[in-house]
Amino acid sequence: MPTDPTDPTAPTGTYLTLDDGRPAVRLARAYGHPADRVWQLVTDPGELAHWFPSRVDIELRRGGTIRFSGDPNMPESTGRVLAVDAPRHLSFAWGGDELRFDLEAVDDAHTRLTLTDVLEAADTAARNAAGWEVCLAALDVRAGNEGAGAAVRWETCYRAYVEAGFPSGAPVPGRD
Repeated sequence: MPTDPTDPTAPTGTYLTLDDGRPAVRLARAYGHPADRVWQLVTDPGELAHWFPSRVDIELRRGGTIRFSGDPNMPESTGRVLAVDAPRHLSFAWGGDELRFDLEAVDDAHTRLTLTDVLEAADTAARNAAGWEVCLAALDVRAGNEGAGAAVRWETCYRAYVEAGFPSGAPVPGRD
């Protein structure tokens, strides 16, 4: 999806079909931190509390349980850790989706984070991409990214993703 580099709230995600045929949305960010610090931001429950949409309690090992709670629009649930390769990769099942966090050390002080949400249903693409925009904006603030802090509204992002042709129509928890 093309973005306006002067608009910090412009959607940044892409919609894709993985090699196995599953739909996914992917968003990426660059951070001025080493991979170990970014890893902490995406795996430590205390750090996740600043940006992830639910409270998370995670057994950080393959097959470990991950518990989600505290989201007023979603029931408490559990998932399973699918893969861990610290500080490069974490994936887990959340509902019918699979979340993948891939970290690439650009150099000793910079890391690229790629979040891929492998979707249970294609019609959740616009909804979920907009949600991740909001979450990653909060992560940007937590990580101290330059230019972070602009208000990112889910509704604005959702409309932009729908207009860009992302599949849509899935119910929105807490709204539908």
